[in-house]
Amino acid sequence: MQILDNFSLKSYNTFGIEAKAKHFVSIKSIEELKNVLSLDTYREKFILGGGSNMLLTQDINALVIHIDLKGIEVVKETDGHVEVKAYAGENWHSFVQWCLAHDFGGLENLSLIPGNVGSAPIQNIGAYGVELKDVFVSCETLEIASLKTRSFKFDECKFGYRESIFKQEAKGKYIITSVTFRLTKQDHALNTQYGAIDTELHKMNIVNPSIQDISKAVIAIRQSKLPDPKEIGNSGSFFKNPIIAIEHFEKLKSNFPEMPSYFVSDSEVKVPAGWLIETAGFKGKTLGNYGVHKKQALVLVNYGSANGSDIFQLALLIQKTIYRIFKIHIETEVNII
Repeated sequence: MQILDNFSLKSYNTFGIEAKAKHFVSIKSIEELKNVLSLDTYREKFILGGGSNMLLTQDINALVIHIDLKGIEVVKETDGHVEVKAYAGENWHSFVQWCLAHDFGGLENLSLIPGNVGSAPIQNIGAYGVELKDVFVSCETLEIASLKTRSFKFDECKFGYRESIFKQEAKGKYIITSVTFRLTKQDHALNTQYGAIDTELHKMNIVNPSIQDISKAVIAIRQSKLPDPKEIGNSGSFFKNPIIAIEHFEKLKSNFPEMPSYFVSDSEVKVPAGWLIETAGFKGKTLGNYGVHKKQALVLVNYGSANGSDIFQLALLIQKTIYRIFKIHIETEVNII
């Protein structure tokens, strides 16, 4: 365990923003994590995972603790199901592919989502009709104040749309060290109705898809719409899809009859934020070396040497414009640092 000073975080955030950590350390065991958290020399500490869900707008004047805990193991197994534990530092997509290689079903619709396993419960990540909560059993954590371990079961996590207890009352209090998932070994429940999965499977001439086929279809769809962070800096979807009252939606439909929506409850619908942003004229908008992606309006991008503050100002402009036109507030999915 080596603590480094004035450390560049450019390769530790998917936006590719150049920002410095006053101090930096990469942690590869829970004991190392306990040791570094107990160091009085560094009062301010910042926990860093895969760096896929944040926008750095400034240097971090703290000890940045990079969680690099690795390991995947089967912890429980029956004829039909398996419980798999993955440590927080595992790359999410690599973990999904590991499960598919073992014919474990449930995560295939979540293929190619950027980030690490430890961040997944915080956001309750989701895509194409599936959310993390659908396969979640528990997560192990380390309480920062006491250095004691605590397991959070499903009901304790208070999952919602891109929401969990770790973004609310438990925010900043715990570090997720591993997550356990319940997956299927046979009779996999295939989810192909959401988005363009059926269309993509048809293109692939697949009539009776396997979980591996669904993963390939999801990957193809995401690659056709979303930029690879290794090529163009981005953090995936920057905004959440807003949920609005049906009365508000019906009023908007009179002016925007083509406005899409998804049923949430008897009184609410979800409106695609990407459609709102595109309709407001931001899709493909370029401001020097940053802007809105040309294929997906939900994605803000760094084309080269942009700074986080510029991208944040663009996000604020988008929010204000959407509210002015639609009287809808769209929240950021990305954490602004």
